[in-house]
Amino acid sequence: MSVVLLQVSAHAKEETFSEDTLIIKALWLDDQLAYEYSRPIYGELFDRTGEEEFLFREMRSALLSRTFIEQSIERLERWDEKHPDTLEAKRLLIPLYLTADKAERAEEESMDLLEQSQQPIDLELASNALLYNAQFERALQLLKRVYDETLHEGILLRVVTIMDEYTGERKEAIALLETHRRMHLSSQSVYLKLLKLYMKENDIDGLISTYEALYELDNNEDYLRRIIDAYVYKRDLEGATAFLEKHREGHEDILYDLYKATRSYEKAILLVDHFYTRDKDGKWLAEKGILLFEQAEDKDDRGMLKEVISYFEKAIASGVEESIYLNYYGYTLIDKEFDVNKGISIVQKALKQQPDNTFYLDSLAWGYYKQGKCKEAYEVMKKVVEREGLEQEEIRDHWEAIQKCK
Repeated sequence: MSVVLLQVSAHAKEETFSEDTLIIKALWLDDQLAYEYSRPIYGELFDRTGEEEFLFREMRSALLSRTFIEQSIERLERWDEKHPDTLEAKRLLIPLYLTADKAERAEEESMDLLEQSQQPIDLELASNALLYNAQFERALQLLKRVYDETLHEGILLRVVTIMDEYTGERKEAIALLETHRRMHLSSQSVYLKLLKLYMKENDIDGLISTYEALYELDNNEDYLRRIIDAYVYKRDLEGATAFLEKHREGHEDILYDLYKATRSYEKAILLVDHFYTRDKDGKWLAEKGILLFEQAEDKDDRGMLKEVISYFEKAIASGVEESIYLNYYGYTLIDKEFDVNKGISIVQKALKQQPDNTFYLDSLAWGYYKQGKCKEAYEVMKKVVEREGLEQEEIRDHWEAIQKCK
């Protein structure tokens, strides 16, 4: 049966339907969320029987459909006058008054309700009226009592919102949320609220601890990225590394980058060996060459240089042609005067891939300088200085040396 047909049925004469039939129709309409049409049926049932349950259902349907609010208030007020001790009537009058913008009446009714009941449901209802009248401190005290008795998350979130936005107690709100999440099983909503408050406070440590807790709950990769971003933002690469060492599975590539950034070369070399064993990609041989060089205290040690060169040679022999590795290897050969001519040749291969790369041009200019080709070195290095300036120490040192070249 359609809602439209039932709407017509709801206005039929009393004698048309039995009470049982009306009850079934009203309940069906409630199931369809058609409260506007179930309301008059419940009203009819109350008028026939005088049973309070039908009156209260009529009021709930009026609230849910936001229709006939004033009429409903008048009907319920008449009942309340005759039955002043009926809590359910007061519980319905409060939201009806608020819906009708009768905030003062709602507050008066709330105070009457609290005189008769201190149940959590009634404390919460009374807080609604106080909030509507901007009495935030009083509403907050009632809601805190409800939370203390029920530990309900929804109430907690209302409490901390009031504390944050209206009573200037954001730090206290954070402490309340932290206590709850540590002592009770909490939904994602609690953590997300914590994140919002920590962001307002610009509390990076709080953000990190909350994201870490969220990551422990469901291993969402987005949380892990945010954790790393937060550590990087506060320039705590050691903290990011320690976190990833606990959660390294599937994130070893990020961990490797962190090891390099923090100069943890021994750990980085162990990972490189693991990577190469895993996928036999020659780039890891080149990476190991870089790590061995960067790790060395004496950058001129010939034994170390021979080992570094052997790794680069193996990498190139296995097909590695990435310009970044070619330039690093070529520059090392040039700068350490291990084989300047070969170094220049390798750097030129890198420049074929990226002819305007100033780092590669710097390497080439330095190679020409080592060969004593002062004019060629000057022309190439001039391009580097024009584009990059002299802020970088290595560029500045090379430029000064090349300018003196004769």
